[in-house]
Amino acid sequence: MPAPDVLVNCAGFVHHGTILECRPEDWEHSFGLNVRSMYVVTRGVLPRMIAAGGGAIVNIASVASSVKGVPNRFVYSATKAAIIGLTKSIAVDFVAKGIRCNAVCPGTVDTPSLGDRIAAATGPGAGAARLHRPAADGPPGRAEEVADLCVYLASDESRFMTGQAVIIDGASRSDGPHRARRAQAARRAVRPGAWSSRRSPRCRG
Repeated sequence: MPAPDVLVNCAGFVHHGTILECRPEDWEHSFGLNVRSMYVVTRGVLPRMIAAGGGAIVNIASVASSVKGVPNRFVYSATKAAIIGLTKSIAVDFVAKGIRCNAVCPGTVDTPSLGDRIAAATGPGAGAARLHRPAADGPPGRAEEVADLCVYLASDESRFMTGQAVIIDGASRSDGPHRARRAQAARRAVRPGAWSSRRSPRCRG
């Protein structure tokens, strides 16, 4: 069998909850599937890839990571942040051997997994099943759009890209008019003069 010149690490599990809902077994399971699997597969493939003259590795991370905090995604976000660190380390360690390694950080993508999580959510917290809102009021992304980015990162067209965490999220980090409305509501909630009555701390050089 010829040595692979492309590896895409895409396995993952989404745990719902804060640190208080994350049991030790949830932590172990999430890191085992989301991070350790990438370590094991990449470590197994990398020597043959190097011997063949190089290759491209694409790891699926998320904007729910070191990129952005998302409610009720404590251990999921921790694993995806670890993937970004893993990606950057591999990139810098093996760039001289012809290896490129990049991470893809999607926002909300319409997949069977997302549908299952939304269907499983009940009661007032149902909205929390949405990992992170896509662009302002736009639809979620499509798996094909994420796949197209993976193809680009695996191809020679991106030969000068390595160690990057590439975000594809429909501007969910911008939060559009939702953020503006929340900020406006927060300003209205502040008692007039509440801030002006406070003394600013004196700066000392």
